[in-house]
Amino acid sequence: MSSTKISVNSNTCIASGQCALTAPSVFTQDDDGFGTVLPGREDGAGDPLVREAVRACPAQAIEFSEA
Repeated sequence: MSSTKISVNSNTCIASGQCALTAPSVFTQDDDGFGTVLPGREDGAGDPLVREAVRACPAQAIEFSEA
């Protein structure tokens, strides 16, 4: 059984908002506009748009791993 882990590297994020626009069920933006993973959604919540959000991030700040 595979396990997915998603996070946003806050040191790399440029606050473009592409993650939250692409996969709003998994990502949001903090008060400063930086991308974050919604609480409890670190596994991607089965959202097929997570991979698209990873691709769309201009700073490549989304860390996505499958085990």
